Amino acid sequence: MSVRNECGLYTMCIVQDKDKVLLINRPDKLGFPGYLGPGGKVDFPESMTEGAVRELREETGLIVKPEDLIFKGIDEYIIPKTNYRYMVFNYLVKEYKGELLSNPPEGELLWVNINDALELPMQPWFKRRLPLFFEKGTFEISVVWDEDSKSSIEDKLRLLG
Repeated sequence: MSVRNECGLYTMCIVQDKDKVLLINRPDKLGFPGYLGPGGKVDFPESMTEGAVRELREETGLIVKPEDLIFKGIDEYIIPKTNYRYMVFNYLVKEYKGELLSNPPEGELLWVNINDALELPMQPWFKRRLPLFFEKGTFEISVVWDEDSKSSIEDKLRLLG
């Protein structure tokens, strides 16, 4: 017998400009406080790249073409208790147009030197993921999450290609 499960689809798009990366400093009130990359939920019936392009424009004001996105990997969080799988499709982009929003909806936008970025306050899951955007190939992160103990049961990182 097959168990029905739900899946949430999300994107993250890291913008790189030479030796700098664009991050959002999210306030506590929005959840996931600290510095992280632009992204969010993929709206039905968008493709993953269409969702990444839209989220990047909405959160930063920058405009990119889907064909300029570089696929970097997937990370997923599986919650057996609720049969829910949260999947994030991760992209890197180096070509963009437009100007940054003066009043961004998700928090302050900041260009940061890539080598200094990990010194900023950020969620542990993002601190783990950020360096993978700048490595050769793609990555897969798979975390099985215990909702009761708020901890991982299983945690795998695979570097591919």
